[in-house]
Amino acid sequence: MAGRWRDGPRVCPGEHAGGLRAAPRKQEPAGETEESQREMPRWMRLYLYGMHGVTLDVLLSSLQRVFKYQDPKLVGFSSPYLCVLHSLTHFALEKIYSQRRCFRGRPVVFHLVLYPSIYVGLQILIGSVKSWGEQVRLLSWTQLAVHYVLALYFSQVFLRGMSALRYQPSWLSQVTQEGSCHGRRHPQGLPGFARFLFFGMHGFLDEVLFTSIFNLVEKSDRSLSGHTSLWSFLMYGSCSFVVEKLYLHLHFSRGWGTWRRLPIYICFIYTWEFTWGLVLRQFDACSWDYSHYPHNFMGLITLLYLPGWVLLSLYQDVLSNVLLGIKCTKDGNESNGEVNGQVESKKKLF
Repeated sequence: MAGRWRDGPRVCPGEHAGGLRAAPRKQEPAGETEESQREMPRWMRLYLYGMHGVTLDVLLSSLQRVFKYQDPKLVGFSSPYLCVLHSLTHFALEKIYSQRRCFRGRPVVFHLVLYPSIYVGLQILIGSVKSWGEQVRLLSWTQLAVHYVLALYFSQVFLRGMSALRYQPSWLSQVTQEGSCHGRRHPQGLPGFARFLFFGMHGFLDEVLFTSIFNLVEKSDRSLSGHTSLWSFLMYGSCSFVVEKLYLHLHFSRGWGTWRRLPIYICFIYTWEFTWGLVLRQFDACSWDYSHYPHNFMGLITLLYLPGWVLLSLYQDVLSNVLLGIKCTKDGNESNGEVNGQVESKKKLF
């Protein structure tokens, strides 16, 4: 996946053969050229789209429970089926969003009419994995309004931000070729806030997958319905963010190997889970109770989940390496074929 490097002299656009010789270009640091940064791979976008869809499911279902039951646990629901459907739907919406260039001079038609209509139609189709007739009958004007607002969020915030992301897959191999990274400054990827959001959404996905498999094994629930809590977003997001900081410091600054870092990860995760559970329990907002599990402490942590935390800790390093290769550029719209005039007209309209 390393970027291609072209040998030989480069000719600037518009420069005729035999013309003035171009001034020598300033040499850029290795791994920072435009050729080494490319659009995010399709699998990576599908992965992110699935997490984002699960997050929306959990958010909307938990808010419904809050309004209906005043539940401080903020429990929401989704499933692996919906995760796959959201990935495919988001990908289709991305393709539709890329056609906005055909509506130059008429951005209102695309952003306020066409795109929201397609988005609402797709959401009706996936629904809650219900039949068409039942889903249409259960739809209310409030739900349609929510879908319309989400469509505006997708076109004006989410997909616009996604178009500005570039992936540089060669940074890790370059560090490996340079030798030991002990004492070196670790590379910079996405901003910390963006990584926190990613880890929070990934925490939702982890819990939905785990609880859905648990319900399948224990209750023979073939719908693979899983659940999590909005509090888990803050808990997983902050925990993974700190664990990533530990990885960057211990690996890039001290040169510690994986198995030397792993016990520190596990100790911190258990401490973090216990602390969050202890605080949430004071407000009757703790969504888990391990009192009926062996080797538990106060029902908030249990050694039964140790293998799972080990696997997630190892996977955490993989996610960190991927995120360190993603950068946010300011010319995402132009790289997708938009001219400056169209971008400026959108800014004036919205």
